[in-house]
Amino acid sequence: MAKRVILVLEDGSVYEGYSFGAEADAYGEVVFNTSMVGYQEMLTDPSYAGQIVVPTYPLIGNYGVNEQDFESKRIQVRGFVVREECLEPNHYLSTKTIHEYLAESGIPAIYGVDTRAITRRLRSSGVMTGMITSDKTPQQVLEELKSLPSYGSVDFARQVTTDAPYEWEPDQPDADSSYHIIVLDCGLKYTILRMMSRYGCQTTVVPCTMSAEKILKLKPDGIILSPGPGNPELLDYIVDTVKKLVGKKPIMGICMGNQLIARAFGAKTFKLKFGHRGVNHPVRDLSDGRIHITAQNHGYATDPDSLKDGLEVSHINLNDGTVEGLRHKELPIFSIQYHSEASPGPLDNSYLFEKFLEMMKGNKAEV
Repeated sequence: MAKRVILVLEDGSVYEGYSFGAEADAYGEVVFNTSMVGYQEMLTDPSYAGQIVVPTYPLIGNYGVNEQDFESKRIQVRGFVVREECLEPNHYLSTKTIHEYLAESGIPAIYGVDTRAITRRLRSSGVMTGMITSDKTPQQVLEELKSLPSYGSVDFARQVTTDAPYEWEPDQPDADSSYHIIVLDCGLKYTILRMMSRYGCQTTVVPCTMSAEKILKLKPDGIILSPGPGNPELLDYIVDTVKKLVGKKPIMGICMGNQLIARAFGAKTFKLKFGHRGVNHPVRDLSDGRIHITAQNHGYATDPDSLKDGLEVSHINLNDGTVEGLRHKELPIFSIQYHSEASPGPLDNSYLFEKFLEMMKGNKAEV
């Protein structure tokens, strides 16, 4: 029989279920994701660092875990909460169950809870800290949560960034790499690197702590600011780097990269009530009015009223009107708040990588 465990939220609400994965306690910011597929990508997405994730889709694990869909080198979530765990996955690429994958990584999970009730509470009250535990009472958890650091006070980018620069192996090793791209790793997903490789680019990933001077010495044709977890207001050291890169090379920002560009130009960011996490968010491109369905995973957004110095809104979210993209009126800089690489999700937005390639081509021609 599976061990009984509880999820306790900071507002005192308690959800009882059964343990799978590792038998351990875990605390973090509790968030929900509305995707119907992609639990392996969720688990390994660095933007989920410090969080306990609740998929709204009820059956998780039905196609197992494979070697192709990892978005980073390890599980990034602190805990996982599902309605039903599939014990016998069925997929020709599957090498293990989700229970085995979580257990070997030391990540606790809970099944048998009403994930709809948790989602409704988070939609009404906003995201909040919580804990998965098997040996503490709800009262003990609430006391412990008071002493733990809040999600918004931790610099998670330093925790998930690469320790040292590395080259991403191209899909076609003998391909002629027309462009050299530097990716500043604030918590990137491997699919960004896969996409640039498919376009024939040589890609170098560097730590988020690397200085602008060292980045420029690598002679990039363009720079990508990656997605990442946490509060952008804590990342002044990366913002200073971005300021020094502005005007030197074409820059594309994705998710956290969008917020870093905004802050580099003096704009402000704010925390969303329950964030955008899923693969079905409609976004309007203001340049042509076209609506794209996007994959998203972020809890902070840019304040459009604080934009200045030539930066303007290029995309908006049709659900709540928040900023989903920025562009500079004169410089070769643009960014989007959603995940242009999808994985998993709609492929509407790969054109943005093509736009970045055109931007680098134009910059080379000018030089």
